[in-house]
Amino acid sequence: MTPRSRHLSTVIARPVADVYAFVADPANLPRWAPGLGTSVVHDGDDWYVETPQGRARVRFAPLNPFGVLDHEVLTPTGQTVHVPLRAIADGDGCEVVFTLRPAPGMTDADLDRDEALVTADLARLREILEGAVPAGDAPR
Repeated sequence: MTPRSRHLSTVIARPVADVYAFVADPANLPRWAPGLGTSVVHDGDDWYVETPQGRARVRFAPLNPFGVLDHEVLTPTGQTVHVPLRAIADGDGCEVVFTLRPAPGMTDADLDRDEALVTADLARLREILEGAVPAGDAPR
């Protein structure tokens, strides 16, 4: 089997601790990854995002000193999507690496579409954290 995962990244001119803290907070998801969902609700121990298909549960890896921001999304259809995500120190800045994995049956065109969406999300994350998008103007 040929791996089809794609590693997408952006470099952010902010300390890794700042980037990690922002991304690890599920309440920030609609600001930097609006394609996942438009609003976030904290209910008990779980976080939910409202998607066009319905409510999806999002669970992040426990807070850790290694920059691991992996999370899983339980979609409204019951599919669990594992999302490998890392914040890696890069001098005074940080590189964020997102591993895009195709779902079963996904075509190359579908994967290309998802890559474009994730690339836009990573660019938005960089703009927010570097101050190019004022906090009040960032997508919610």
